[in-house]
Amino acid sequence: MIQDNPSSEPISDEVNDPAKQSIMRLIWEAIKGTNQSYTTGNINRAIVLLAIPMILEMAMESLFAVVDTFFVSKISAEAVATVGLTESVITLIYSIAIGMSMAPMAMIARNIGEDRPEEASKVALQAIYMTVVIALMIGIPGAYYAEDILRMMGGSETLIANNVGYTRIMFASNIFIMLLFLLNGIFRGAGDASLAMRSLWLANIINIILDPLFIFGIGPFPELGVQGAAVATTIGRGLGVVFQLYILTGAHSRVKIYFHQNKVDWDIIKRLANIAATGAGQFLIASASWIFLVRIIAQNFGSEAMAGYTIAIRLIIFTLLPSWGLGNAAATLVGQNLGAKQPERAAISTWRAAHFNMLYLGTVAVMYYVFAEQWVSFFSTEPAVLAAGTKALKIFAIGYVCFGYAMVLSQAFNGAGDTRTPTIVNFICFWLVEIPLGYFLALNVGWGLEGVCWAVVIAESLMTVLIIILFARGKWKTVKV
Repeated sequence: MIQDNPSSEPISDEVNDPAKQSIMRLIWEAIKGTNQSYTTGNINRAIVLLAIPMILEMAMESLFAVVDTFFVSKISAEAVATVGLTESVITLIYSIAIGMSMAPMAMIARNIGEDRPEEASKVALQAIYMTVVIALMIGIPGAYYAEDILRMMGGSETLIANNVGYTRIMFASNIFIMLLFLLNGIFRGAGDASLAMRSLWLANIINIILDPLFIFGIGPFPELGVQGAAVATTIGRGLGVVFQLYILTGAHSRVKIYFHQNKVDWDIIKRLANIAATGAGQFLIASASWIFLVRIIAQNFGSEAMAGYTIAIRLIIFTLLPSWGLGNAAATLVGQNLGAKQPERAAISTWRAAHFNMLYLGTVAVMYYVFAEQWVSFFSTEPAVLAAGTKALKIFAIGYVCFGYAMVLSQAFNGAGDTRTPTIVNFICFWLVEIPLGYFLALNVGWGLEGVCWAVVIAESLMTVLIIILFARGKWKTVKV
């Protein structure tokens, strides 16, 4: 494993030296966002400047699901189950969106590291073209076959009849999901992490305000029930995308969209597609595994178990997605430092970010395990739901540290443009281990919901071991994008 080597790079203790930079001042600088070089200077400072806005960005993304689940849980367990079933399939769209965002992030980071902002701008525009087309190809059939999707996932006919509108709206609006991820990937690759954060803050504030208004019909707003959560989320994400496009066509981003570059460049699109295909495949593999596990629960253990599992997952995602902030920071540092011909600095940055993430998730894991019932009861006090959610959350907490460590190293591979290695690791751990193990423990051994949760922990722990070994070998340093 690569260790910090003071002899290869003099690293000052700037972050910890109050005379040079107070912690509060550094945090404010990260949130405000300033043009910085991430290929020179103190590595800890670079991680902090990138990670803080990225953590806040991903916290906002995870807040969408938590807010929706909170308000929908006031309707019924069936409504929460609808959100869980829909989100398990929508996760496929998230996977494609994340994969699509990896390609411009890696290419733009290299271009910025090589001091070629014009080329970075071309990549951004071509990535937008490609994403819009793919979003329409997914969204139209997804909305049309919404009932069949819920039925395929094990939803009851009553659930489908009452709540299919939520699923239909979420699929129809997937273009906003994909563009929100993509455009933030462009900002991250450029090192403009604060701009990505602001777009998610805007989208979430709007969603939080509109959710209760549309769900419960407050004031002049119609009472739409669970469908109201989808309407609020769509409006929030849509306005977030408008803000992102405004920034990219203005003067406040390092990467700008120029109208004279509006022609389709098939060479750039081909390079983007090569990275995005395996990037999307990497997360589709994980998402498909999630769908199989959800289907096991929905078909065999009922709506209460499904609702409890959904609440536990929402809590896990709420604190796990901010860890993507550290992972995304590592990805940006890897891409830009490889572009600047500094592979060892890229490696050191990644190991440090992984250590920071491990400490953070270790703290959260203790809080989840000790106070699991209290966390779940915030969403539901129905005995069966509370029991299922508490069991699931405690088991997930046991493997939480491993989740975060693997996340940072996988993102570092992606930042280097090597999306293939994490894809292979995901296939082994999720499809060859997690799915069959989850089925075996839940049904054959008779552990039920707990068996599914233990399969997740075991698969993620194995993934951590494999990704550490592969990253330490260092082949990612020579990837071409």
